[in-house]
Amino acid sequence: MTKKQENSDIRAAVRKHYGAAITQSSKGCCGSGAGTPAGGSYAHLAGYTPEELATMPESVTTFGCGNPTTFAEMQPGEVVLDLGSGAGMDLILASRKVGPTGKVIGLDMTPEMIKAANDNLRKAGIANFEIRQGEMEQMPVADGEVDWIISNCVINLSPDKAKVFAEAYRVLKLGGRMLVSDIVTHHLPEAVRKDIAAWVACVGGAVEEDEYIRLVKLAGFEQVEVVDRLIYDEVSIKSMFCDSTCCGPQPISLDTRPNSLTEPNIGSLVGKIASIKLSARKP
Repeated sequence: MTKKQENSDIRAAVRKHYGAAITQSSKGCCGSGAGTPAGGSYAHLAGYTPEELATMPESVTTFGCGNPTTFAEMQPGEVVLDLGSGAGMDLILASRKVGPTGKVIGLDMTPEMIKAANDNLRKAGIANFEIRQGEMEQMPVADGEVDWIISNCVINLSPDKAKVFAEAYRVLKLGGRMLVSDIVTHHLPEAVRKDIAAWVACVGGAVEEDEYIRLVKLAGFEQVEVVDRLIYDEVSIKSMFCDSTCCGPQPISLDTRPNSLTEPNIGSLVGKIASIKLSARKP
């Protein structure tokens, strides 16, 4: 199989998985709307406050690993791009920071997610938004169009992360900032990396933290800093990847390889998976 075909298969698996996840009837452990118990335990683990969750439409769901808007010092009038904007939770939070004179742009490759985001932002009374369909490796965004880039547990899903960061650099204005939450690894077993089910579950495609930082710097960013880090324990890993209703349906495999994230294997992953918030600036 060529690298191009392999990348295409990965994107197809990711698109299928998250399209199914957002359209399933169960909100699962990542549900976040007002009326669910504090938005679900995983939403709190990801860094969303009860106050933020209480203001969300009932239909909003998050599949993220950390709230990127927490550390992003967005100002009124700025333009924010959310890579892999999903159902729109972070767009709603960002829009409240930039105000009516600013704008938020969501980018997602999954039609079902785009529909959900459009519906949710309208329900939340947000007017200053736009959702674009496309891939992070080739963003439908003009050079220097945005002041901020945020992303929540999505870049790990890309088979070409260097291209994602190069594109992020291109679309930011001079002096623009990037604040992303993402999964990184520390000596992850090779069997997990080869499992397409682990990839769509945000683990198999995650790179080592040092490599993640290197790729961001390679794109030209400066002031690259990990501002927050959460290393997952056994309970956290089970919450993310083992619950049959957590973050969508069970991972979808393209072949007969076993799912390396089944409960008996969780112990070997403790301490090897982390969520980081990374800040960087375009000079």
